[in-house]
Amino acid sequence: MSNQFFRSRIRESINNETLQIALDNNTERRLKGRALAFESIPDWRERRQRAHKVRADVIDHLDEYLAQFIAKNEENGVIVHRAEDAGEAIQIILQIAQKRGLDTSRKEHAGLLDHQHETEHATRNILIAKSKSMVSEEIELNHALEKERIQVVETDLGEYIVQLRHERPSHIITPAAHLKKEQVAQLFHEKLGIPYTEDIPTLTATARKVLREIFLTADIGFSGVNFGVAETGAVCIITNEGNGRMVTTVPPVHIALMGMERLVPTLDDLSLMLSLLPRSATGQKLTVYTQLLHKPLAHQQRHLIILDNGRTRLRNSPLKESLYCIRCGACLNACPVFRELSGHAYIGKDKSIAPYPGPIGSVISPGLLGEKFVHLAQASSLCGACKDACPVDIDLPKLLTRVRAGEAMEERGKKKDGAGLTWSTKFFLQIYTRLATHPKLFATSQKFAALTSSLLSPRSQWMRVPAFTGWGYSKDLPRFAGQTFRERFLESDSLLSHTRGGNKQQEIVETKTMQELAPALQNKVEQFTKELTALDGYVYQTQTPTQAIIEFLLARKVQKIHLEPNTLDESLLQKANIDFTHEPDPEVLVGVTNAICGLADTGSVLEADGALHASLLPEIHIAVLKSKDILPSLPDAMDLVKDKNSAVFITGPSRTADIEMTLTIGVHGPKEIHVFVDDSNSG
Repeated sequence: MSNQFFRSRIRESINNETLQIALDNNTERRLKGRALAFESIPDWRERRQRAHKVRADVIDHLDEYLAQFIAKNEENGVIVHRAEDAGEAIQIILQIAQKRGLDTSRKEHAGLLDHQHETEHATRNILIAKSKSMVSEEIELNHALEKERIQVVETDLGEYIVQLRHERPSHIITPAAHLKKEQVAQLFHEKLGIPYTEDIPTLTATARKVLREIFLTADIGFSGVNFGVAETGAVCIITNEGNGRMVTTVPPVHIALMGMERLVPTLDDLSLMLSLLPRSATGQKLTVYTQLLHKPLAHQQRHLIILDNGRTRLRNSPLKESLYCIRCGACLNACPVFRELSGHAYIGKDKSIAPYPGPIGSVISPGLLGEKFVHLAQASSLCGACKDACPVDIDLPKLLTRVRAGEAMEERGKKKDGAGLTWSTKFFLQIYTRLATHPKLFATSQKFAALTSSLLSPRSQWMRVPAFTGWGYSKDLPRFAGQTFRERFLESDSLLSHTRGGNKQQEIVETKTMQELAPALQNKVEQFTKELTALDGYVYQTQTPTQAIIEFLLARKVQKIHLEPNTLDESLLQKANIDFTHEPDPEVLVGVTNAICGLADTGSVLEADGALHASLLPEIHIAVLKSKDILPSLPDAMDLVKDKNSAVFITGPSRTADIEMTLTIGVHGPKEIHVFVDDSNSG
């Protein structure tokens, strides 16, 4: 029955013209962006293998790395919780929310409420601003919080859209990939009360306005975790829109929920992963905001919840390699099956949508959540595209065949062979196995099949497959060839030899061409300028940064700025009648900060601690960067974040492509970034 429902959902997806257009747009742009991004690191294959070894080492020695990571976080003042399963994680979050609610209630009512009324009010008035987290989808957190009358608002644009539609995300990177702009326009018209418009920047600006109030008034900020760094205890969160930064810096309480496997040993290993993850996920060299959180900010409390929820069981199973996944979504974009279905077609036996779809989801969903998702592994052609796309070289076809063989779920130590298959398919495969294991019998069966197909369909090279196999719904099968592969192979042996030689010569020519096209090494400032300008940022070289910024502000008619201390000559600002504050102020249009360093190969600037609000809340961010502090790339800057409570690499203005994969600048973070490169001490 579950397979029939799954197939019914597949047919619905394939026949949904709107969905097919949306999926085609998403896939085409993701694949092109990924290909272009990887061109800038010609050693990506070597990096991929290194990343595979790092992830394998972490999973093999997970207990040791977890102990180190937890100890460092506790040393950093973070409150660490271990959750065995979804229920325990939810209870921990509810307890944190209740405590926050009690504290707020007591302050508001000055002790006038009795204990019973305090408890009633404890969670009712709690607001949680939530950044995108697939682990929270895994444990169905939003539903659990809403049952307790806690208001939880998704702040990633795509997640916000699907939350308004009461849906699950359809893609782990682009949650609303299944929707067209017309659907989003109608949704915002109905739910947010704005005039109907299909203008994507207007829709994005509407979400920015609504969610800005959520960020500023939330009691708790909630996020996932992309990576935890064992050596320093750093929590790494990467986002493009700025909502991840908002929920971790603005609310008084921050909760981070992390799957226990999401660790790397060192900051050097983290920089390796960050050279692969954004390129694989969104086609970027570096995500707009790459945060590294060590200690809570002043007057802030941070909780870190480390979740098992089946990961220990998965680690001790034949599917262990699936825990290497870094959640980039590349396998979804590469998979010819997922590209026709979207995530909502991946349905469990109980008709629930799998939190993790696509090739990786067809392994980890049954691995973590049980037999109800085991049949998803049948939705794969085993073509290997997912393995080729994986930035950490997970052998997904191998894992999918293991799920099919029953190695995801075992009952009393016995495999459930043919997991997810119908009885008719199992019967066919048993016959095929008998034939395929006897060469002469197999060759005879091929001849018989070729003869039969010719008689059944003499004028066509295609024949219809019976519907009970599953293929008959939408696929035709080529008519059997007149010769077997072995016969054709023997006849073409000499031709194959010649072709191999030709391919080798072509490979030499292609390699030579790539070497000839390699760009010359550029000056660091020029490269930094080129990279940031390509990302819609602005770079100005000057020997008098204060005066240059004053001229910029006067041209924009800006009268007040949020200024990081010790960044500009404040006496000159006063003479120019430009007011400034060192405290966060959501009404201020411009924030000016002092960048610790810049990255030449990505156009990024590093900000930390006191600069965090000034580089986030205003619509315009101005950074002062000394030219001598521009470094070649991310690994060169990692030592600079070790002693920072919180740090962020900023790569361009905030952006999103969650509506029809249309790039829109300015979401929750600044709409503009201007970097003034100080050449005064360059010599």
